[in-house]
Parts: sequence; structure tokens; C-alpha cells
Amino acid sequence: MDITVEVPTNTADQPRVFPPGVADGAHPAPGGESAAHLTEAELAGQLIGDARQIRVLTGDRPTGALHLGHYLGSLRNRVRLADAGAELFVLVADYQVITDRDASASIADHAGGLVADYLAIGLDPARSTIFAHSAVPALNQLLLPLMSLISVPELERNPTTKAEAAASGRPALSALMLTYPVHQAADILFCRADLVPVGKDQLPHLEVTRTVARRFNTRYTPVFTEPKALISDAPSVLGSDGHKMSKSHGNTIALQAGADETAAIIKGFKTDTDRHITYDPEHRPEVSNLVLITALCRGEDPRAVAERIGSGGAAALKQAATEAVNEHLRPIRARRAELAGDRGYLSAILRRGAERATGEAEATLARVREAMGMAY
Repeated sequence: MDITVEVPTNTADQPRVFPPGVADGAHPAPGGESAAHLTEAELAGQLIGDARQIRVLTGDRPTGALHLGHYLGSLRNRVRLADAGAELFVLVADYQVITDRDASASIADHAGGLVADYLAIGLDPARSTIFAHSAVPALNQLLLPLMSLISVPELERNPTTKAEAAASGRPALSALMLTYPVHQAADILFCRADLVPVGKDQLPHLEVTRTVARRFNTRYTPVFTEPKALISDAPSVLGSDGHKMSKSHGNTIALQAGADETAAIIKGFKTDTDRHITYDPEHRPEVSNLVLITALCRGEDPRAVAERIGSGGAAALKQAATEAVNEHLRPIRARRAELAGDRGYLSAILRRGAERATGEAEATLARVREAMGMAY
């Protein structure tokens, strides 16, 4: 995706004119989701000269180090959008940690680590609002009116919530886990985001956000944009065990991992018995996953990568992947190591981001209260 524009910073009071099909509030097309999300290629075709009109909400839970799956699936798109002039709100979703965990003792350390990762990959805190969920009370006040717009059975049917509840290992679904999609809706809608970079497994959550926005606009008066998902070229990067790369599965390559550690992890990645390397995600998912990782880190087409390795087999593929990942992440790792030692600087970025996000959340909450006839 190659987007080149010069952009002024958008303010909350400026009217935004969105590129057709990006944030037009369209409902999902019958029989498909084309109106509800965009691929990278589709976005590239629509944003030339218009990125300054786009507002993006993205973020992560501070539960540990960000990894290669995060980077290829979402982080690099955040940098591209910001560099193109889109306005980014980057959420450190600390309150969401306790949806499926009992302890919060290490959240502060992990939050600082997230900020270091964000800056290391190239996000500029002067052009992106990086903030912690818990530091913006008005954002959480939006939960009450939003929760009135969705039913318990609708939340119980959410497949992503079911999967996350099962992965948590808890014997019963907590109320916080059940309402997790509404928390995410508040995160997205408080800043009137147009795009949300997500993996395909998060699409059900985003559809809850779109539903809540649509219902509020219909019941009261139009306040919210129905956001779209931005689907990455690597929506589901597999880890060393052949399952989606995830901190909870322990199958990741951390962005801060060293070169030797990365080589050892990739050496253990699953492949298959066919020595000739091809790119066939449907029939050869593990091999194609390594091909795609290599291609994305090198900026190449995955089929060209597979053709070049050809009969070299799994060993040559893993060697190529190791070299590509280490080379691509080398400057990111060096920058992160510098940032990690300056906790005061990282905390200051979160404080500045919280001030900016609070202003947005309070303005949105005022609009919501006025629409509901509660501005007294």
C-alpha cells in the first residue's frame, strides 16, 4: 500500500468528508461483508489524497510483549496510515485485561512496553494519540447508553466472545467478558473512528460496534459513524505450533526477541512433507505462512518467494524467513531497546494522550447526552 499525501491534523470540530465507501455508514451488503470492511488493496485505491480525512482507532491489551503476528497483522498498517496523514487513536486497553485475568500487577510494565513498541515501529506521538483506557473516565461513561442498545442473547451469540471465554479457562463467563464487545464499541465510537485495523477473528466484535452505532443513530439522532474494519494482507499469522500466533498460546516471535532467539523459534515452525515450496494457503497453510512472513518482511510477492526457494525445502524456507524477519526487525529492536530504558518519557506520552482522548470522549459524551435529552 503506497499512499502519499500532505496532511494537517484534523480537529474534533472540523467536518470530515470521507472517501466514498470508507465511512459512509453503509450497512453490510446482502450476502456479504464488503460494506463492512476493506482490504489493504481496496484502501490504497480509495485513500490517495484523502488520508487526512480518515480517523483510525486501534490498540492492544497490555498482557505482554507484542509479536510478529501483531506487527504483520496490524502494527505496520498503523504506521502507513499515520504516515499518509490519517489521524490515529492508539488505545492501551488496560481495563480489558481483567475480562479474562484475575491479576493486574504487571499491567503498568506491559503498558510501558506497548508504548515502547509503538514508538519503535515508527508511530510519532506528536501525530498519534496514545492513551490508556483507564485514564479516560468519559469513555467508560459511554458504556451505559451503548449497553442499552444490545441484548444479552446477541452478546451470547458472539463467536469471538465464545472463543475468548473458552481460551480463558474460566468455569463461567464473567459479565465483563460478556460485555467485552460493547467496551470495544465505546473505544471505537468515542473518537468517531472510521477505520479499525483488525484480524478476521475480530470482525464479529466490530459488527457489534456498527450495530450499536446504527441503533443509536436511529433511536435518537445521528451521532456516530459506522466504522469499517481494515483487513491486513496477513490477517492471521500462524505461530510455531501451527495455530494463530498468540501470547496465550506461547507460539510467538516477540518484536523484542534477539536474532538467535528468532532463528531458534522459526526452526521449530511446522511445515509439511512436500519438499518443493509453493504458496498455497488453503492446502499448505504452515508452509504458506512462512512464505508470507518472508514476503511481507521483504516487500515481495509470496509466490515469487516460493518460486525462488522452490526445491530447497523446509530448511531453505526457514533460513529465508529467519533472515527476512531479523533484517526487517533489526532497526525496530534497536530503537525499542533505547526507549525501554526511559520510563518517564513513556509515561509522559500516555499522560499527553489521555488529555487529548479525554477531550474527545467528553465532547462525544456531551453529544450523546444531548441526543438523549439528558443535557441538563
